[in-house]
Amino acid sequence: MNTSSIMFMLVVLGFATTSICAQQDAQYTQYMYNTISVNPAYAGSRGVLSIMGLHRSQWVGLDGAPRTQTLTVNTPIGGNERLGLGISIVNDEIGPTDETYFDIDFSYSIPTSDVGKLSFGLKAGGHLLNVDFQKLSQFNSNDALFENNIDNKFSPNVGVGVYYHTDRFYVGLSAPNLLETDHFDESTTTSNSTAVSFLAEERINYYLIAGHVFDLTDDIKFKPAVLSKLVFGAPLQVDVSANFLLYNRLTLGAAYRWSAAVSGMVGFQISDSMMIGFAYDRETTELGQSQFNDGSYEVMLRFELFKKYNRMLTPRFF
Repeated sequence: MNTSSIMFMLVVLGFATTSICAQQDAQYTQYMYNTISVNPAYAGSRGVLSIMGLHRSQWVGLDGAPRTQTLTVNTPIGGNERLGLGISIVNDEIGPTDETYFDIDFSYSIPTSDVGKLSFGLKAGGHLLNVDFQKLSQFNSNDALFENNIDNKFSPNVGVGVYYHTDRFYVGLSAPNLLETDHFDESTTTSNSTAVSFLAEERINYYLIAGHVFDLTDDIKFKPAVLSKLVFGAPLQVDVSANFLLYNRLTLGAAYRWSAAVSGMVGFQISDSMMIGFAYDRETTELGQSQFNDGSYEVMLRFELFKKYNRMLTPRFF
């Protein structure tokens, strides 16, 4: 048994000794390109059909470390600038668990000025959870707690969000999952008659996201952004990023996840329709010093379709 297997076994067995209720949503470094995953009010805000795919491998080198695949599609509806529709599919794997999220997003926008819009969003969908206890290295192979795997356990999902944006600024508040669902709740009795419970409960994740674009020169733009995530029962997460857009093509940036990680980002606008992005995280905690942790990687690809009469003449920064 290698060290990384032992680590994840201890984590899961630690869960089995108490009630755990702080499960969090998937984590992203390139959140500024993936806003619809956390805020349904973003749907349709780019004014075109936008398709985004993202893969994240976290803590590479650790067995059972988190891996996330995300596919989102969002567009205005029928040429109506006030209505937006989006679809999100997220597959999140960690250790013996594999969870798939599928959601539909609706948004309605109200012009607040010549340049600003306030959008309201609703998210509806569900999650499918699988847990394969056979992937664990168990101290006791006859433990009744781990006898039966969990296969495609369904949990419903409802979320809300509000999003304000202009050509140069955006801010959003959202809670993409309002239902605190018990994914599974198992209990058993050990050989010394000690009762233990194994509970995984979905907690509400609250998001604040904001960003701005500043013109440093005609060819260089500064794009700071921040994402804050609050989950009761877990530490507050704050991500701060600073990107520089060069000649409306090349993006170079860095990010800091408070008391957790530092990141580097690069993106390239291949054409008006296609952008590719890459991010690398390095933990600032003791986990980052582990010989089994080679950091975290993200790859993002965005493709957009334009109507002939609605071609994007200037870049949309968000």
